[in-house]
Amino acid sequence: MALLGLPNTGKSTLYNRLTGGNAQIANWPGLTVELLRGTMPNDRPGHPTTLVDLPGIHDLSGSSEDEAIVQRFLRNTPPDLLLVVLNASQVTGQLRLVLQLRQQGLPMIVALNMSDEARRLGIAIDHHRLAADLGVPVVAISARHNQGIRDLIEAVQQGGQQPRPPIDQTLSTTETTLERLVANSVRLPVRLLNRRTRLVDRLLLHPLVGLVLFLGIVMAMFQLLYVLGAPLQDLLGSLLAWIQSALLEPGLAGIGAPPFVRGFLVDGLWLGVATVATFLPIIFLFYLILAVVEDSGYLPRAAFLMDGFMRWLGLDGRAFVLQVMGFGCNVPSILGTRVIRDRGMRLLAMLCIPFALCQARLTVFIFMAGAFFPRPWWAPGLVVFGFYGMSFLAAVITGVVFKRAFPSREAFILELPPYRSPSPATILRRAWTAMLNFLVTTRMFILVGAAVIWLLTNLPAGAVQGSGQTLADGIGNVFQPLLGPIGMNPALTVSLFFGFIAKEILLGAMAVIFKTSEANLGGVIQSAITPLQALSFMTFVLLYTPCLGTLAAQLQESKSRGFTILSLSWSLGFAWLMALVVYQGGRLLMAL
Repeated sequence: MALLGLPNTGKSTLYNRLTGGNAQIANWPGLTVELLRGTMPNDRPGHPTTLVDLPGIHDLSGSSEDEAIVQRFLRNTPPDLLLVVLNASQVTGQLRLVLQLRQQGLPMIVALNMSDEARRLGIAIDHHRLAADLGVPVVAISARHNQGIRDLIEAVQQGGQQPRPPIDQTLSTTETTLERLVANSVRLPVRLLNRRTRLVDRLLLHPLVGLVLFLGIVMAMFQLLYVLGAPLQDLLGSLLAWIQSALLEPGLAGIGAPPFVRGFLVDGLWLGVATVATFLPIIFLFYLILAVVEDSGYLPRAAFLMDGFMRWLGLDGRAFVLQVMGFGCNVPSILGTRVIRDRGMRLLAMLCIPFALCQARLTVFIFMAGAFFPRPWWAPGLVVFGFYGMSFLAAVITGVVFKRAFPSREAFILELPPYRSPSPATILRRAWTAMLNFLVTTRMFILVGAAVIWLLTNLPAGAVQGSGQTLADGIGNVFQPLLGPIGMNPALTVSLFFGFIAKEILLGAMAVIFKTSEANLGGVIQSAITPLQALSFMTFVLLYTPCLGTLAAQLQESKSRGFTILSLSWSLGFAWLMALVVYQGGRLLMAL
């Protein structure tokens, strides 16, 4: 069974209700871009039903990548049943898709989602009459509040056993047919008005007040991350340090493990993995806050607010929202560019997104800001917010430089959904799932990275780190003429190499290089580099080449090696130039 519908109809929420899956849920049109699969409960004869969640589309004749995916799916792998999800509060404009899909000759069920919202707005829908006119079952539901889901499951089980309905050629996609369906089945209030939404929008969409509020919301996010995340991080770090001293080291000594093996397991694998693991609470909090912002309906407002400015860069409001989504991870944001039809704008957006301050970089910045700028209490959050501003500035400069190389004239149409109160269970599940996904998807990078770094810093046998004799020292010295002018010493240079694989292992690499635990890493780094070197290092980490996953996503979506090489070269060169300005400019200021 294929799950179809327009963007922002609650399709992914319904998918989770029916399958217990963990599809991405956000109050933003076009977020779902992958084909998610899940299994529904068996029907009465015991036949399993596989549910495929297709991207949200507006019609079957569009040219965006999402619409092309749906067209190819229906053409190449026609499902046994279509489950079409409509937003009941906007049913008059969404029935056109139902009429188009019915011409495919496939069995169909229509789910009128958000029926509770429609009733609050004074919209009355006779779904029995609508079902009779369409010739397919119509079920009123509210996926968010679990209303009508049992009736929908029963309809699915029955519909799957029925023969395909005949194609009624009189049900075309003409306005006359739509008007007849609406007149027979839908009763609208004299004036459809959501007063609460209009009142809040007067502030959030104001050209000046809205921009100030947006910046305030983002800064509050980073302050909250530091205030709540730092104590949790310290608590987890203390627990891991106790495990090392009370269990791991005595255990290895008790079994008579050789010093080389103990050093590899404790100072290599354990320190690298434990350092990264201490940032799990921050990752959980980050995705929790981001889920609240997304599910509330605020992100489309931010896109509307910033559309005029983004047009100046050759982009539109969608690119801005994808940039914000990149705070979580650049990879899904790159995949999200499929909702942009114009290829030139897609490529330009993919060139800008890697500069977004993703959660992997965020862990580095929170650690460095807390270590080098701990006072007053608001200073670490302000430093992190400053790098958020630098990431946006980098995207702006990229847009200005390359907008003529990737021109676009595509119009931007945006639907502003009503504000909604995020579901606590939903956002907690999203944050927990995102944190576990981070741990699962990066575990091999972390383990292999920590092991290789330890070997580089301890081979040849008997060599001492920092003496210039280890393999790591050799690598750092080779690149010292290039990275020395921006304040990088050999130890920082080696950690940057592993940050290219995945930014998540960068701090773990530093812990292994400096042979210390996460709890002591701040003090050790403070004695090894200056605050100015720390700022230059953070600048380079923010802007230099994205991780391998992001490069792979760029190659997949652009289908161009030349474009991927351009993105890689631009980010490296721009990062070096900005770090040079920060480091050498800082030295000049201190000399005055």
